[in-house]
Amino acid sequence: MAIISSHILDSVTGDHAAGIRIECQRRQSNGAMEIIFSVHANEEGRISERVDLSAGDEVQLLIHSQEYFDQTGLINSTVQIMPTIVVQLTLPDPAAKYHVPVMLSPHAYSIWWSGKTEKGNSA
Repeated sequence: MAIISSHILDSVTGDHAAGIRIECQRRQSNGAMEIIFSVHANEEGRISERVDLSAGDEVQLLIHSQEYFDQTGLINSTVQIMPTIVVQLTLPDPAAKYHVPVMLSPHAYSIWWSGKTEKGNSA
């Protein structure tokens, strides 16, 4: 089984994005998206989920940023035009760990991949 993990940081407060909702969807052969998991980040803004994948599966991480910022009350949600961050990934190794850290604000985000596609790698 693969592990999909993330650490989401709130660049407005300089803190972890505790409680932010993240969904993972897999593209099926007919093009439809199937929800694999829907979780809320822990108090450190982290998720780590085991998923049953096949080599080359395409997945999307949906990071619900507007929902998160609405809950914090720190910003005016009417100015946010990116309500959901969508990260598309192709996962070559169905037994690897894929760690995708994210820094977000109401007006921007940054993502990167942390790790290698070697089995048992901990990013």
